[in-house]
Amino acid sequence: MRVKSIPAISTIVAVLSLLASFVLAAQDRYQLKALNGVAFSEIRGYETWQVVAPSYDNDHLKSIVANSVMINAYKSGIPGNGKPFPDGSIIVKISWTKRKVAVYPLATEPDTLTTIQMIVKDSKRFPETSGWGYARFLYDAASDTFKPYGSDSSFGKECYQCHTLVKDKDFIFTGYPRR
Repeated sequence: MRVKSIPAISTIVAVLSLLASFVLAAQDRYQLKALNGVAFSEIRGYETWQVVAPSYDNDHLKSIVANSVMINAYKSGIPGNGKPFPDGSIIVKISWTKRKVAVYPLATEPDTLTTIQMIVKDSKRFPETSGWGYARFLYDAASDTFKPYGSDSSFGKECYQCHTLVKDKDFIFTGYPRR
């Protein structure tokens, strides 16, 4: 009896090993870091964060969400009251290509995820960019993986240059509209 069970056990071990290799091969996006040190893990749970506002351009639909620290700051009147967002504030922009809604062609809806962008307020880590750390992670639908955008750590400084246009809003473009 024991001799006959060896092939069955070997088969089970082989199947389990194969399944384990697929699980291990899947990317853990929370291990990714931009070259300036902003990590994807800093936005863990962003999928359930409160929406700040939608955004769109000719090619993409975007949802801008924020963690509770930033939402509470918005609700307290920041940045309109002249105060800065507190350290720990994080805002995320989720971007998709868009498509017409099949049953209602006047409307558009998200199609393929393209990027996850984030801005993290940490005055000690990012003093050279007024306390904000910037990162963009590009999504590749074919491989279901993300990769940090930019080939060097200057990406955050490039973002910061644009964000200086809204210096009086603590470098954040998106306001918290009335609900």
